Amino acid sequence: MQFSTILTSIALLGVLTLSANTPAQAQAMAGNPVASDANILEMNQAFKKGNSRRLTELLPQARGHTLEPWAAYWELRARLDTATPAEIQQFLNRFAGTYQEDRLRNDWLLLLGQRQEWGTFMAEYPSFRMKDDRSVQCYALLTDFKSSDRDVAQQVEALWLAQRDADVGCAAAAEQQLNARKLQPQTVWLRARLGFENNNLRIATQAVGLLNAEWANTVSAIYTRPEHYLEGKLLALRLRTKELVTLAMIRLAVKDPAAAAIEIDKLRWKTQLSQEERSWVWGVIGKRSAMRLSDEALGYFLHGQDRYMQDDQLAWKVRAALRAGDWAQVAAATAAMSETQSKEASWTYWRARALQKLAKTEPDRVEARRLLQSIASVRGFYEQLALEELGQRISAPARPEPLTQEEKDTARLDPGLNRSLYAIQIGLRSEGVREWNYSVNLHQRGGMNDRELLAAADLACQHEVWDRCINTSERTKDVMDFAQRFPMPHKDAVLQRTAQIGLDPAYVYGLIRQESRFIMDARSGVGASGLMQVMPATASWTARKIGLLNFKPQQLSDRDTNIAIGTAYLKLVLDDFAGSMPMAAAAYNAGPGRPRSWRGQAGAPVLEAAIWAENVPFTETRDYVKKVLSNTTNYAALISGQPQSLKSRLGMVGPLVPGMQMVNADLP
Repeated sequence: MQFSTILTSIALLGVLTLSANTPAQAQAMAGNPVASDANILEMNQAFKKGNSRRLTELLPQARGHTLEPWAAYWELRARLDTATPAEIQQFLNRFAGTYQEDRLRNDWLLLLGQRQEWGTFMAEYPSFRMKDDRSVQCYALLTDFKSSDRDVAQQVEALWLAQRDADVGCAAAAEQQLNARKLQPQTVWLRARLGFENNNLRIATQAVGLLNAEWANTVSAIYTRPEHYLEGKLLALRLRTKELVTLAMIRLAVKDPAAAAIEIDKLRWKTQLSQEERSWVWGVIGKRSAMRLSDEALGYFLHGQDRYMQDDQLAWKVRAALRAGDWAQVAAATAAMSETQSKEASWTYWRARALQKLAKTEPDRVEARRLLQSIASVRGFYEQLALEELGQRISAPARPEPLTQEEKDTARLDPGLNRSLYAIQIGLRSEGVREWNYSVNLHQRGGMNDRELLAAADLACQHEVWDRCINTSERTKDVMDFAQRFPMPHKDAVLQRTAQIGLDPAYVYGLIRQESRFIMDARSGVGASGLMQVMPATASWTARKIGLLNFKPQQLSDRDTNIAIGTAYLKLVLDDFAGSMPMAAAAYNAGPGRPRSWRGQAGAPVLEAAIWAENVPFTETRDYVKKVLSNTTNYAALISGQPQSLKSRLGMVGPLVPGMQMVNADLP
């Protein structure tokens, strides 16, 4: 569909919806020939630069534009700290029901919380629809606190511990609960431990500062030189000192797991630190060793007790146990996980596999089968593996009943979805994606059901906004439309190219779906671009390798060139790893040097590729490999019309055998 056709279509849709929307929405949807896209784009740039004066100058020219709600949001948000309550209320009223209204309310609630204007905060909070900002939730709990309400403390604790950065709102709520003695100091130390374990000093100093501002300086010193603190500390009998020693051990474990293992095993720490404290430290030592693929990792974990380790540590214990082939420890670690984590498909699958390996009675085998059946489907990597463990193969499900015209029209006339499409088409992808997700998640009727999601996905597909098509279709719970979830844009070009160089088209589609979601102009933060997200230096190397003369990196924006370069590089990587799809996917994502080291040296065990993939140290690459192989299997089912096997594509992974040479040792 041509760009001009899309914009004309969206403008016409706005006219059609005048009677169905509020006056403000109708005006925004109808479009104004005087207001230009260029003006909106200039306002977006002014907002990014914090130029509030320019935003105010440009706002009148945005009146009546389809994206006027965005223009008005940028202008008011840029000066929110000086805006009057009347101006804010006027905006909220004028754009009622839109994403921009709720986005500004979120920003305003945060500002009100920081200013401690609790009366206005509580008057406005009930109208906040997203309710996905933990800081705002903490401010609400802070204002709602009653000394007899134990549940408030529990909610504050859960929100605070889940925050990944030092948060003002949740820290204030935690301080209130501490002062009321509803929250225990142990929670503060737990928060500090998580900060140290995840290399975030600010979390730790903020947390400990709630107990005593002077202790924050000590925590900073420990973070910088944990060895120095431990050398000078012979006794750790008081709570504060024991916790500071524990923090020092955690920090040392992050920096040097082997040194931390020697330190924590000293007699004085065995007698002075509790089992809980030592187990947590051993959990960090084991986790950091497992992330380095050390053979010592599982042994380190076994020095502690699973019940005192947190979920991320237990996840890495499972990975270390899988590498070591110790199924008893896989079972023990998955059993110790929190209820929420244990229900994730990955850990359900590995627990079932462990029970299969260890089963001595029929009830054990029944339980393993029950766990596999609870996740088995074509939805994802572990769900597909569970299907195969149950003796089934992966097939494309039957398509759902066709959408009715009424269902299509409901999506087609949705103001938020239309604004989103318009924003994306003129280059405001970030804004468009956020409004699309809001419209899908917080529909006026309380969230879209499966049929509404399919209709919204269909709308995105029709406009070739493939990432929204895929992501929206993936949200359905009870029905699946594989044509939406696994679209095949540029089919002729991909099939022709893959046939030419002997590459599985399903593998290429599986990779493109993960790399760019078929966004032609996608560009990563590190400079990769196009459908196959090729780096300029990699593209230049590949062009020379395949004899593509006079190649310039800017040619990567051309579809056919991008596909030619990306598929050529993927084929070279695949050949270098002897046809191993999981290793080639890892190399495509993280560079070939890393998976070469991750496969292990001579004498390392040969592993199921699923176990190898689960042990990839980088979270991004670990998820990438699983998703590419899962995508590939589903695309193969679609392309061939025949049942497929994920396990056959995974194979086994081990070190290079004697005599095996790398085909392209200079792969970038």
